[in-house]
Amino acid sequence: MRMLLTAALIAGLAGAGAQAADEPYADQFYGADAMEEARHELRHETGGMRQFFFQTDRLEYRSSDSEDAALWDINAWYGGRINRLWIKSEAEYSLDHGAFEEARVEALWSRAITPYFDLQGGIAHDFEDGNGRTHAVAALQGLAPYWFEVDVSAYLSNRGELTGSAEAEYELLLTQRLILQPRAELAWSAEDMPSLETGAGLTSIEAGLRLRYEIVRQFAPYVGIEWTRQLGETADYTRAAGGDPESTAIVAGLRIWF
Repeated sequence: MRMLLTAALIAGLAGAGAQAADEPYADQFYGADAMEEARHELRHETGGMRQFFFQTDRLEYRSSDSEDAALWDINAWYGGRINRLWIKSEAEYSLDHGAFEEARVEALWSRAITPYFDLQGGIAHDFEDGNGRTHAVAALQGLAPYWFEVDVSAYLSNRGELTGSAEAEYELLLTQRLILQPRAELAWSAEDMPSLETGAGLTSIEAGLRLRYEIVRQFAPYVGIEWTRQLGETADYTRAAGGDPESTAIVAGLRIWF
């Protein structure tokens, strides 16, 4: 008799354990509907929220021996931790000639593929008089080891031209508010484009240093220096037009985000 009672007790405990495994324990006290609502809210607040971010990484005035110019480099995104819509824009306006030398806007869908990197794809358009182009874009953006911010992009234009760029930045904290930012960018083209005075191969390299002071985290003026060198056939185009393929500019600007 005692053996039968022991077996029944073990079977009862096993059944209760199986029921507890199938049904969350808190549901037995607060109800399944209430707990599902609470779990949905928890998922939303710890990764499912939609947010908006805007940043002018570079909003600056440039002065060099060849010309004075204004430049902006703007990034904005809306979405969650996994999927986001990115809007990027970069432009350079010649103050000497009163015209845009470069102007591009990109709309990209971004998906996180690792905790540190996003895969992006979308379209871009260049606003250039007589040479405007629309591109399909594929990009990889994220945070590399040792905290380097990298952005690698490839562009296929509506004229079948394949170009691309790779950019890297690093932030060195001299103090909690004074930050030195090295930056480098390399551009390339798969073919010769005479209408844009661009040759095949590596087309240009930029390297710069910017020292900024964060008055508040979201608002930081900076000063710096930027070196630019055109390469290969692209440099030949510039020389043929009477220009210098190499220049150094003093820059001053603002970094703003919210």
